[in-house]
Amino acid sequence: MSETTDTETLADDVAVDETVVDVEATDQGSERLPRVKRLEQEGEIAADYLEELLEIADLDGDLDMDVEGDRATVSIVGANLPQLVGDNGEVLDALQELTRLAVYRETGERSRLMLDVSGHRAARRAALEEQAAKVVAEVQESGESVTLEPMSPFERKVVHDAVAAAGLKSESEGVEPRRCVVVLPA
Repeated sequence: MSETTDTETLADDVAVDETVVDVEATDQGSERLPRVKRLEQEGEIAADYLEELLEIADLDGDLDMDVEGDRATVSIVGANLPQLVGDNGEVLDALQELTRLAVYRETGERSRLMLDVSGHRAARRAALEEQAAKVVAEVQESGESVTLEPMSPFERKVVHDAVAAAGLKSESEGVEPRRCVVVLPA
């Protein structure tokens, strides 16, 4: 039989008490709180990683962190950094994946963190929403499906959300990197 110290017993008691608090918070309708805290933690880890990267690369930029829906978002703002965006956002996509890996390394959980640099994703989202509205109108008028050009997962998600908000259905077809959205008539 092994002996436990007062510190180990105290640690066990604290762990049990934290579990009770989480359960009570969930029972009171605050189940979003632990998730939001986890997403905020992801954002902080990502920001630390990106801050280090900017310093190593001798690049300027400030970091904004937020939680939007079910994901953490981090934006590098205050500087024009096309080298971190690349042609059609390829460098940004790669940097986002590296940042997600940094979060995974710290938390042990897969992250859906969204990274934006110099407003690239925000501008792209607005352009895609506009394009989706035009395609929705075309599909509603013609009654025939329309296939869009190949897009990244981020871009496809924006289009799927815009199409669903307009009351139509869409699906993705093809294999990466040539995967595209097909907008279907009602």
